Amino acid sequence: MTMFRKKLGGQGEKHALGYLQKKGYQLITQNYYNYIGEIDLIMRDKKTIVFVEVKTKTELEFGNPLEMIDTRKQKKLLQCIKAYLHKNDLFEADVRIDAVSVVVDIWGNKLRIEHIENAVEDNN
Repeated sequence: MTMFRKKLGGQGEKHALGYLQKKGYQLITQNYYNYIGEIDLIMRDKKTIVFVEVKTKTELEFGNPLEMIDTRKQKKLLQCIKAYLHKNDLFEADVRIDAVSVVVDIWGNKLRIEHIENAVEDNN
């Protein structure tokens, strides 16, 4: 990943976090890593633990950032979440997987945010 992409992703996560906190979500942890992968944001929405995948693009790039969450990414995300739930003994918790799309200008200023609840579902 290039330094530009890493910085762009960080800007998007910052915008997504602020947006969700304004909606009343509480941050549990940010950039959670385990042996499977990473979860951008883990938050609490009332009694529900919400795992949030953030995708960011500049205004100059084509397509919706959410299109970047393909089947392979969804599968890896689900495995990462299951490992998190197991490690933290949270099997009985209400959980949800949301996605936040952030479009920024070339300086990292937020232009648009789209929040989709239940963006990824575990069909197993």
